[in-house]
Amino acid sequence: MRVSRFYLIQKTLLQYGLDELIPPQWQPWYARLARRSLFWLRNQHPDQPVGVRLRLALQSLGPVWVKFGQMLSTRRDLFPAHLVDELAKLQDKVPAFCGETAQTMIEKALGINSIDQLFVDFEQTPLASASIAQVHTAKLILADGELADVVIKVIRPDVRQQIVADLALMDTLADVARRLLPDGKRLRPREVVQEYKKTILDELDLNREAANAIQLRRNFADSDSLYIPFVYTEHSRSNVMVMERIYGIPVSDIKALEAQGTDMELLAKRGVEVFFTQVFRDSFFHADMHPGNIFVSFETPYNPKYIGIDCGIVGTLNPEDKRYLAENFVAFFNRDYRKVAQLHVDSGWVPAETKVEEFESAIRTVCEPIFQKPLAEISFGHVLLNLFSTAQRFNMQVQPQLVLLQKTLLYVEGLGRQLYPQLDLWKTAKPFLENWMQQQIGVPAIWRQIKENLPYWAEKLPQMPTLLHQYLEQGPAQQRQLLKQLQQVALQQRKTRQQIVAATLAAASIISASIVFSFANPWLAAPLLVISIVFTLKAWTA
Repeated sequence: MRVSRFYLIQKTLLQYGLDELIPPQWQPWYARLARRSLFWLRNQHPDQPVGVRLRLALQSLGPVWVKFGQMLSTRRDLFPAHLVDELAKLQDKVPAFCGETAQTMIEKALGINSIDQLFVDFEQTPLASASIAQVHTAKLILADGELADVVIKVIRPDVRQQIVADLALMDTLADVARRLLPDGKRLRPREVVQEYKKTILDELDLNREAANAIQLRRNFADSDSLYIPFVYTEHSRSNVMVMERIYGIPVSDIKALEAQGTDMELLAKRGVEVFFTQVFRDSFFHADMHPGNIFVSFETPYNPKYIGIDCGIVGTLNPEDKRYLAENFVAFFNRDYRKVAQLHVDSGWVPAETKVEEFESAIRTVCEPIFQKPLAEISFGHVLLNLFSTAQRFNMQVQPQLVLLQKTLLYVEGLGRQLYPQLDLWKTAKPFLENWMQQQIGVPAIWRQIKENLPYWAEKLPQMPTLLHQYLEQGPAQQRQLLKQLQQVALQQRKTRQQIVAATLAAASIISASIVFSFANPWLAAPLLVISIVFTLKAWTA
């Protein structure tokens, strides 16, 4: 299965002529020879531009590859415009499956005989179609007879089988990379694949996506920065989800945003603030923030608000990683590279024997040139490549739990670059993180922990007299029991020491008797044998 899938991938890439994307200087002679030997796998679309061929190839290979293309489409600083423009179509313009099939799936999932029992004006032609699901518009008949504009999201039929096949192949290739590559163990490819597997399989469960959307909506309930549509959970299932229909401008439509007078600088700043709020305040962040999932409300363009959809992929951080990351960001923004290096050592991200001074110097070399520059003059892609080289030099292990965060940060940076290239990312993010750090330490943090623990303490307080009485009653008995156990341990240790001494003397007596027997009168060895027997019995009975 994995071999056949691997061959299909290679066949698809070659039949779309994507080997042309590899610069000649990166192709050794044996690679060129191998390509010529596959004479039956020629480019079948020579009349199409390379960007179109790349998009079509990723589409045909399935969801895992489409998501890869979506991520590449946000990196206009790394790839030519003609490639990025084509890959952007993968965000919501993937070829749809049959609308009648979608309607049948909806009816079956919701247990209705006809779509008209719950919906009015159901549109079989999808509003948008992505790698894993597509959405159809309709009006939901509410309990009071009112109608609500909704979209119905439907998972593609048989998509799980294709995803599982690709994940199995990725796991195999990751295992090969771990074994053969010099940095295989440090890069932890299998752990990264397992993290990605969990993420994308979760995305196939729309009940999970509904729960994620509800959580994000609650986190930003009164926010001027982000709006999450309402989910009608009573009409949602694992493969079908009904949610409020939103109306907004795609965040990638810069001309439309400018035409309505949107404050682009404020919009870009709010994108950064929303990201850091989700990560550090909530420890729960939307991890699929490509432009196809982000809109801007038509209302109040002078005070713009994002609208986020497709919450199937979310990321979380544990308290330790979150704190280390925040401290790293603050130290980074303050150009305290010594602290950045020390934090990496303290967190175990680099080996304990790492020389902090050398690591500090390497980080400074990569990061110092990017400060006090707007996004238009910075490429995080290039910075990350340099940081990866630094990590390799210092044997820094990849942290699989942070892969989603790194991907989301790249999305945010790509978004900010499109909206307002003059944005000072550091100036925008630094006050937020410093404020968050202040809330985590000192009096505010202590008071917050007290308030969080008050219900538990209030519950236990009436039990304190009883618990104290039990402790005072049981204390002496427990102490006597403990003393008795300690005495037994001491006695056992004394017996063990006596056994060891007796066994040692018995062995020495036997060896001495053997030597005497070999080189002198055998009768002289007899007392030594008697002594060895005595010590052996003593060791046995001690």
